Amino acid sequence: MAAKKADKQGGAKESLALLWGEQEPPSRGPKPSLTAGRIAQAGIEIADGEGLDAVSLARVAKEFGVTAMALYRYVPGKTELLDLMVDLAIGPPAPVTDIPGGWRPQLTEWSRQCLAVYRRHPWILTATGMRRQIMGPHQLGWLDAALAALAATGLSATQQHDTFLLLVGHIRNIAQQYVDHDETANEEWAHLTAEVLGRHKERFPALTAAVAAGAFTPQAGDPLDFGLERILDGVAALIPR
Repeated sequence: MAAKKADKQGGAKESLALLWGEQEPPSRGPKPSLTAGRIAQAGIEIADGEGLDAVSLARVAKEFGVTAMALYRYVPGKTELLDLMVDLAIGPPAPVTDIPGGWRPQLTEWSRQCLAVYRRHPWILTATGMRRQIMGPHQLGWLDAALAALAATGLSATQQHDTFLLLVGHIRNIAQQYVDHDETANEEWAHLTAEVLGRHKERFPALTAAVAAGAFTPQAGDPLDFGLERILDGVAALIPR
């Protein structure tokens, strides 16, 4: 058990060093022909084109015409590779603090830019969803940008961070909806649900009335908007208190 814990700590330290450019250069062997950044970029291109499951050190190594063993000189393992890929794919934070109007339009734009990242690289949802990840400079930069927008609100540090978490949770939910969207399956679901409710409408009167009133009809506009506006309404109501 202790050995496993030590391995995890070692992996986290290695990711941290790679993400922040603090790893020690090799003291022996030939001059490095690759970099961790180039390897991560190759992983991103594979994940964008084929999905995250296609990413492995062996698969990335093929892009450079080398063996997987050759990559261990730069990246200790797949976990560290994913950490690098995520931070590189996310990129620098959206510059929103100069947007006029204060925290609300700034966080609105921040949220839109964040969702755009997830849509460009949907595999990030999976790569960051199952574990506590070591954060690199780009990820921390996005957090810093959100907190900077909230700095003048008077909210406590905890409330500012909780606001950030609410926004990210909503953004990830919308991004997952884009990933899962299947128009044919949606049409079949709507058809079968309508049939079931037609036979059992007495058991579900509120749901039947909502469906009849168009509750499940696709809405025009950006699906991000409704939840985002409600979150920001809540923050606006909290600030005076």
